[in-house]
Amino acid sequence: MNPLKGVMIGAGYFAQFQAEGWSRIPGARIVAVADALPARANEFARRWKIPSFYTDAAAMLEKEKPDFVDIATRPEAHLELVTVAARRGLHVICQKPMAPSWEECVAMAKVCKESNVRLLMHENWRWQPWYREIKRHLEAGTFGQAFHIAFHMRTGDGRGDQPYTVQPYFRDMPRFILYEVVVHFIDTFRFLVGEIATVSCQTARVNPLIKGEDYALVQLRFHGGVQGLIDANRFSGRVPVDVTLGAFRLEGDRAAIRLSPDGQLWLTEYGKDEVRHEFPTPDTGYKGDSVKATQEHLVSCLRSGQRSESEGQDYLKNVAAVLACYRSAETGRTVSPEEWFGSKD
Repeated sequence: MNPLKGVMIGAGYFAQFQAEGWSRIPGARIVAVADALPARANEFARRWKIPSFYTDAAAMLEKEKPDFVDIATRPEAHLELVTVAARRGLHVICQKPMAPSWEECVAMAKVCKESNVRLLMHENWRWQPWYREIKRHLEAGTFGQAFHIAFHMRTGDGRGDQPYTVQPYFRDMPRFILYEVVVHFIDTFRFLVGEIATVSCQTARVNPLIKGEDYALVQLRFHGGVQGLIDANRFSGRVPVDVTLGAFRLEGDRAAIRLSPDGQLWLTEYGKDEVRHEFPTPDTGYKGDSVKATQEHLVSCLRSGQRSESEGQDYLKNVAAVLACYRSAETGRTVSPEEWFGSKD
């Protein structure tokens, strides 16, 4: 079977991980990359052995006529780029965050539906191997009935007068830790225990040199009865950051499991000592090779027509949950993500 022909838009920091993943997937072949900075586009193409580079994304799509477009730019550009690709009849894979506003996110899903193309979100956190293993045990009944899920995130890359040196544009984002980072945990929690009924959130800015919030405390209630907690900041932790960005824990009425910051799982059957749980973990790629796993899944869905785990329309639930967190922090009340569906807010 011939590989799908793909192009990339964006040659920045995280696009490198995506290009590396694509280079090891037989079912897809990246034939061109576009970036507004000519030198960056040229170097990206050279490094990843991509045949062509462009500074104009529309010109690239017109000439290359790919099967899909992989968008790895900042979210402010997503709606425009998704629209350009969709109206050419091209399937779209788009990096998170989806877009800065609810209206833009909805418009992205709408233009793809109207153009009869797929919008697939590149959300790789749930594809980290430790979460896939936890999901396997949830489905097997290892923990019994789950009732608690939590993530405790601590990194130190936001300290000092030059925070976020790898991605310095983080400093100027008016909404930051919920929008950029906590959305990963929200999506992973939904993957593990189902849909969110309500959120209650508090935020703060610890480093006064940035524009957005760098601390968030989120309480979640899920429709299935599970209670959740996300306690996240990018100030008081380690540098370099841990592979998982922090510690995760899930508790059921039969057993509990925790994820340590180094990517190891630890299982407690109640009444017994905690033991390390062995499971296969790739030692290549990004965070347990989760980028490649995501891409393999999305390519398989493009080939088969099956629904992916990250359809654009479904990803709106993550967007709504993040917006609910911000509204809760602003108003001091508990908020349902469902307030956004069917509304123009």
